[in-house]
Amino acid sequence: MTTSEKNAISPRRSEDFPEWYQQVIRAAELAEPSDVRGCMVIRPWGYGIWENMQRQLDAMFRATGHRNAYFPLFIPLSYFAKEAEHVEGFAKECAVVTHTRLEAGPDGKLKPGSPLNEPLVVRPTSETIIGASYAKWVQSYRDLPILINQWANVVRWEMRPRLFLRTTEFLWQEGHTVHETEAEAREETSRMLGVYESFAQDYCAIPVFAGEKSESEKFPGAVQTLSIEAMVQDRKAIQAGTSHFLGQNFAKASGIQFQNREGRQEYGWTTSWGMTTRMVGTVVMMHSDDDGLVLPPRIAPEQIVILPITPKEETRPKVLEVCDALALQLRGKRFADAPIEVEVDKRDLGGGVKNWEWIKKGVPIRVEIGPRDLEKNSVAVSRRDQPIKSKEFMSIQEFAANASEMLMSIQNNLYQRAKKFQEENTRVIDSKDEFYDFFTAKNANKAEIHGGFALAHWNGSRKVEEQIKNDLKVTVRVVPFGKGEPGKCIFTGEPSPKRVVWAKSY
Repeated sequence: MTTSEKNAISPRRSEDFPEWYQQVIRAAELAEPSDVRGCMVIRPWGYGIWENMQRQLDAMFRATGHRNAYFPLFIPLSYFAKEAEHVEGFAKECAVVTHTRLEAGPDGKLKPGSPLNEPLVVRPTSETIIGASYAKWVQSYRDLPILINQWANVVRWEMRPRLFLRTTEFLWQEGHTVHETEAEAREETSRMLGVYESFAQDYCAIPVFAGEKSESEKFPGAVQTLSIEAMVQDRKAIQAGTSHFLGQNFAKASGIQFQNREGRQEYGWTTSWGMTTRMVGTVVMMHSDDDGLVLPPRIAPEQIVILPITPKEETRPKVLEVCDALALQLRGKRFADAPIEVEVDKRDLGGGVKNWEWIKKGVPIRVEIGPRDLEKNSVAVSRRDQPIKSKEFMSIQEFAANASEMLMSIQNNLYQRAKKFQEENTRVIDSKDEFYDFFTAKNANKAEIHGGFALAHWNGSRKVEEQIKNDLKVTVRVVPFGKGEPGKCIFTGEPSPKRVVWAKSY
C-alpha cells in the first residue's frame, strides 16, 4: 500500500467490515466495552449523538400527543407468567434478581444474603409492569386513550455483544398506549412507525423499507409487528425501529378493563413501540468511510468546528479573537429549527492532529483560520461528505451567511448517497437459484461483502422461511405495505400475494 492510499481507519470496509466498524467507534470515541461483559460505556461524543436523537424523537412524540413517565426497572416474575408467549420469547435473555444484601462468608468473601420472596426480572421490556399500572388507571372509556412513552435502560442477556448493535444493557424509548377500539390501536401502531420512518430519513439521513414483520419475526405476544429496515454498507439489514399492535392479549393478562359506552366491561386495545441506541450503530455503518465517522448534521453533537492555526505566539490572540467572533456569529444562526452548534478547538495541539481527530469524529464542517487567512479575510472550509483533502476558500462573511445552507446540503447529500446505495443493492429476484446465488459469498474462506435486499415472492410458509434461514442466514425483513403484485413463490411455486424483502441482518 502506498502512502497516498493510507486511510485513518484500518482495516478498510472492504477488507474486514466488522473490525472496521469497531475501529470507527474507537477512533471517534463513541463508546468502549465495559468491564461488565456485554455492556458498554458510552463516551460523551457518542452520548451527544444519542441525546440529539432523544431530543428530536421526544419532540415528535409530544407532537402526536404522547407524554413521558417512568416505571420500575424490576418486574416481579409472576407478571411474566401471565403472558405465556411473551415470557417464552424473552426467557433466555432475562437477568433475574434473587437475593438482597451481601454478607461476608466464613472465608471473608462476600456472598448474597437474604433470598427474595419472589424473584425480580431486570426489565427486558415493560409491557407487563406498565400494564399493572394501566389496570389501576383505566376504569371507563373516558380514561382513554393513554399515550405514554418511557426513556429507560433495558437488559437482555447477550451472548455475542457488539457495541451499539447488541449489548446486554442498552438505552431506548418504549411507548405504551391503551385505546378504546381496535381501529384506534391499529392507527396508533401505524402512526408511530411513520414517526420512526420520518426520523430515520429526515434526521439520520437513512432510507428505510417499512412494512409488517412475518409471523416468526414479530414481537412475542403481539398480534402484528411493523418495522423499518435499513441497509448498511455491508448490505445487511438493521431493524431500526418497531411498532407493535398487541390486540387485547396484554390487556387480558394485566386486567386492563373499562366500562364502554354501552355500560359493558371490555378489555383495552394496546400498542407498544421502541427505538434504541442501536440507531447510533446504524448511522455509523450507514455513512462512515475509511477515514472514520461521518455524521448527518441534524444529529451531530457539534455541527461546525473552528480550528485556529497559530504557528506563532504573536499572532495567536488575533486568530483566536476572529475564531471566537465567527463562532458567536454562527451560534446566532439556525439550522433545522435549532441554533447551530459550534466549537472552537483551542487545545495546544498541532493543526494536523486536531484536524484528523475531527475527521474521525465525523463533524460535518471543519473551518481553518490562520494568520494568512486573516490577511485575506478568508477561511478554509472542509465538508465531511466530500474527499478529505478538499477545501473551499471563501470570505468569513460568505461562510457565515451560507453555513446553514451548507449543513442542509450535507444532510441531503448523505441521504441521497445512502438512497442510491440501497437502490443499487436491492434486486428483484424471480428464481430460487438466483436467490441462493445472490446470498452466497464467492469466497468461502473469508466472505466478501455480498447480497443486499432481495424482493422475491413467498407463499407465507414458516417452514420455507425457516429453511432459508438455516441455509443462508437470510430472513424476511418486512412484508411491504400496499397491495403489491401477485405472483408465484420462488421456493414452492405456490401463489404469492406480493413480493417481500429478504436480507441477512444484524
